[in-house]
Amino acid sequence: MALNREQKRMLQRQGELGPDGEPLRTRRNPQSRAQHERTGPAQFAREVRSELRKVAWPTRSETINYSIITVVTLVVFTVLIFGLDWVFSELVLKLFNA
Repeated sequence: MALNREQKRMLQRQGELGPDGEPLRTRRNPQSRAQHERTGPAQFAREVRSELRKVAWPTRSETINYSIITVVTLVVFTVLIFGLDWVFSELVLKLFNA
């Protein structure tokens, strides 16, 4: 695996690489780790709740603005696709009726 200087320095700070650039840790089997470190439903719910508290939720005005932008974009693209479909269908009908 080819690493640039920045990646090597970051991995050395994290303790993944030694000073010579060789890996220090070996990777573990993800299945064996999952078998030993299972959490219960209550712990899972607590972790989910704590993570959701960290989310930067949009304000009401931001949500309204984003919704308006989405609806306008949807209408514009719908009209564009309808217009192209109508033009091409008229061209095909004229081509085969001529």
